[in-house]
Amino acid sequence: MKIFFNAITLLLVMDPLGNVPPFLSTLKHVQPERRRKVLLREILFAYAVLLLFLFLGKYLLQLLSLQPETISIAGGIVLFLIALRMVFPSDGVAGDTLGGEPFLVPLAIPFIAGPSTLASLLLLQSTSNNSFQLWTALTLAWAVTAIILLSSTILFRLLKERGLIAVERLMGMLLVMLAVQMFINGVARFMKP
Repeated sequence: MKIFFNAITLLLVMDPLGNVPPFLSTLKHVQPERRRKVLLREILFAYAVLLLFLFLGKYLLQLLSLQPETISIAGGIVLFLIALRMVFPSDGVAGDTLGGEPFLVPLAIPFIAGPSTLASLLLLQSTSNNSFQLWTALTLAWAVTAIILLSSTILFRLLKERGLIAVERLMGMLLVMLAVQMFINGVARFMKP
């Protein structure tokens, strides 16, 4: 059950449906026969960054002397702000798109393996004793994200922009609830004698 909760949390933060329009916009300058290869390469880069952070994140926490309660409360606040942006988005995509073929930025980082995903990974790692379960959850969330992004043109044709926006806002509402629960868990652990 913990694997499922962690996978859903990471999937909501990665926001693959919300990333479909920016991905398509970024890849519009890439030749059509290269798009799938570029997309697959960027998805694999993102997974490598996430794994690196998963395995080195606990050492970063130790270096900074952060307590699990602090990370849970801060993570809840950050996730809440991210969720609010999903529910009430501002105009525009994250920065100007570059002409030509993207490499690592902006598709792998920050669209998939962005600061919010990395912070969530740190938060989940600080509250989990089982690295294998967290790796499994991360791999599940990444795989679902990869499938959605690899089928982004089909999804865009089916759901259109309004449908994608509606789904993203629904995911944002779910993330609001998860963020509040993380915050409450952190405060409860902090208040225990």
